[in-house]
Amino acid sequence: MPMDFNSDQWSRKGPSVDEVLARVKQRFQGGPQGRKVFPILLGIIVLLWLASGIYIVSPREEGVVRRFGKMVRITSQGLHYHLPYPIEQVDRPRVTETKRLEIGFRTIDPGPPARYQFVERESLMLTGDENIVDAQIIVQYRIKDAAAFLFRVRHVVAALGDAAEASLRQIIGASTIDDALTVGRFRIQQEIKALLQDIMDSYGSGVLIEEVKLQTVRPPKEVDAAFKDVVSAKEDRERLIYEARGYQEDVIPRAKGRAAQLVRAAEAYKAERVARAQGDTARFLSFLEEYRKAKDVTRKRLYLETMEEILPNIRKFVIASEAGGNILQFLPLDAKTQSIQETKQP
Repeated sequence: MPMDFNSDQWSRKGPSVDEVLARVKQRFQGGPQGRKVFPILLGIIVLLWLASGIYIVSPREEGVVRRFGKMVRITSQGLHYHLPYPIEQVDRPRVTETKRLEIGFRTIDPGPPARYQFVERESLMLTGDENIVDAQIIVQYRIKDAAAFLFRVRHVVAALGDAAEASLRQIIGASTIDDALTVGRFRIQQEIKALLQDIMDSYGSGVLIEEVKLQTVRPPKEVDAAFKDVVSAKEDRERLIYEARGYQEDVIPRAKGRAAQLVRAAEAYKAERVARAQGDTARFLSFLEEYRKAKDVTRKRLYLETMEEILPNIRKFVIASEAGGNILQFLPLDAKTQSIQETKQP
């Protein structure tokens, strides 16, 4: 007898599995052929049910096997098997994938050009010096404990968003507006990351915060122009300070080098003068010793050497005392007279 799945007995709402199997068995056991087909069909169904427990974990995933809803084991990449549903089932979260969470804005279109929608209820906050700023951050995170991520915290991504917003408000609330807008951005990012990681660890969420980036920190749009002027003036001040420090770093080493050079030159001149004085002294002492041995000879030798040094290019004559001291015969009168006459000729 053929099976009529459109009959009233099958159109009733919610037949149980036992009723379905009983009816199928009744249909197939209607004759000898049915009694042979039913065990084969039942065996195929059982094999398919058992084969449904085969699963593959990719390198980016971890397999978390649950038995009647309770976690029993974690499996790594490769081919694995779990008892078929509803006894066991497996979740395969991607533990190596870096996920992104936006606080204070939402990306409408990644572009290019990218388009964003700002969420002021998340981004407007007070600084430590009671100024209002509009701050948005990007949180990059991944799963470090798959079991904790799945079962410790309900709606873990929403909890992460709330914790990130609370961390942002706490760190901005402890900072001045100057730090938030200019030089303190890196410190604020690191403090938000550390605080957010502590909060998620206290929840046992299994989340690892990889990076926190300040996307935008700006004053409210009503006073944006005035704040930009203030920031520009501060940047000019910092630039002038750095230029002055650069000039200082250039001039001071140069002056120190010049001073060291002068000191070394003076020391060299001092050593030279001392060595020369010591040499002159030694030479004088040697002359004195020779002079003491033969005063007349030494005196005459010194006189002659001195005259050679004073008159190196002059012709010298030695006149004996017997000549009577007449030196006119040595004067070049003829040469002088001839030079005068040559000068008078036209």
